[in-house]
Amino acid sequence: MADEQLSVLVIDDEATMRDVLRTRLEAWGYRVELAADAASGEREARRSDPWLVLSDVVLPDSSGLELLGRLRADAPARTVILMTAYGSVDAAVEAMKQGARDFLTKPLDYSKLRALLDELRGEQRQHEDARRLDLRLAEGAGLGLLLGSSRPMRELFAIAERVADSDTSALLTGESGTGKELLARTIHDLSRRAGKPFVAVNAAALPEGLTESELFGHERGAFTGAVAARPGVFEQAHGGTLFLDEIAEMPVALQPKLLRALEERQIRRVGASRELNLDVRLLAATNRDARQAIADGSLRADLFYRLSVFTLHLPPLRERRDDIPLLVRHFVKLCNDRHGVAVPGVSAAALELLQAFSWPGNVRELRNVLERAAILARDEWIAPSHLPPYVRQPPAELQGSFVLPSDVTAAEAERLLILETLERVDYNKAEAARRLGLDVKTIRNRLHSYGLKVHRK
Repeated sequence: MADEQLSVLVIDDEATMRDVLRTRLEAWGYRVELAADAASGEREARRSDPWLVLSDVVLPDSSGLELLGRLRADAPARTVILMTAYGSVDAAVEAMKQGARDFLTKPLDYSKLRALLDELRGEQRQHEDARRLDLRLAEGAGLGLLLGSSRPMRELFAIAERVADSDTSALLTGESGTGKELLARTIHDLSRRAGKPFVAVNAAALPEGLTESELFGHERGAFTGAVAARPGVFEQAHGGTLFLDEIAEMPVALQPKLLRALEERQIRRVGASRELNLDVRLLAATNRDARQAIADGSLRADLFYRLSVFTLHLPPLRERRDDIPLLVRHFVKLCNDRHGVAVPGVSAAALELLQAFSWPGNVRELRNVLERAAILARDEWIAPSHLPPYVRQPPAELQGSFVLPSDVTAAEAERLLILETLERVDYNKAEAARRLGLDVKTIRNRLHSYGLKVHRK
């Protein structure tokens, strides 16, 4: 930032000291203003509004501590560094209490001074970056609930807006944690159904044996325990949108009934003798390769073709790294509100690590990492030390030692990586999940979809 000619105001009654500091500071790229006493220093500070004030403590017309108070009263955010030839711990403590950034003892250690100025410039860059990101967030850097301005996201937004204008079904694809439910909510909010119900259901989490009842509802006495009639999620979403996540995990035997509900716009409760007409738009999602799911028999082809009139793919975070600074800023602000902390932002060093990480758990994992970091940092900038060890330094044993076969699909690559990691950790699912940045439930779901039962040795 030296090319921006930041200004430094030097206040010192010794002419030699002023000249030396001017020579040093100008050589480092700063514009320098000088004052020989407190009164002229205050006038110059009001006139030029310097980036930094470097003032002696002992001045002919005032003490530096008194001047510090007046300088910060005029501009509370002003950075002031005090200097003295008569340093003491008490004076330094008092200066810091009154808002001085640092307290330097003469003769000055110029290498320390330059390092301090470099640190201040770095902090200013961080604040400026944070303000720019705040402005982008305020202006709406994305579409609906989704954030991003990278090319993959802009392409996705263009398709999503067209899908929202229609009333057709759509299939949302993408890895776990990429934001498929947010995309579904965004499409709903942009559609003519906005204001009507949006009902989200994870098909893989529906109780075994009760899936049909959960979807279509049941009549009283339809089965043991059905003590009262109950509407299913289709009825709950009448007039609005039903989002079915992990559609490939739905029991195959139930998929023809779902297809019929889509085709006929009618459902029949379990135990009912008549059908109900419903107006529901269905958005479905899967984190699996849909065609592979068809091939292995877990997803019916006719249902897939009915759902995939439009297919919208959410890119993994590693393919949209340009969006990470914006997402980081958004999550930090959310964490500040949610946890009552006051984190100013993320340091440049921490952001570099966040942008370099592969994020197997995608945006959801990034959000969780930042929540942890914000709680640890509280009112400080998030530093590398606040990030989990696996983000600071990914496990060496997983770097460069796993070679995928050529022409492998993304789904097969994921399967091979999970199985390879499980083998390396003696089939400890919790440890494999930690190393891959996933949760244990996701590991279990993947193994189930592979038709494998893995037990720790």
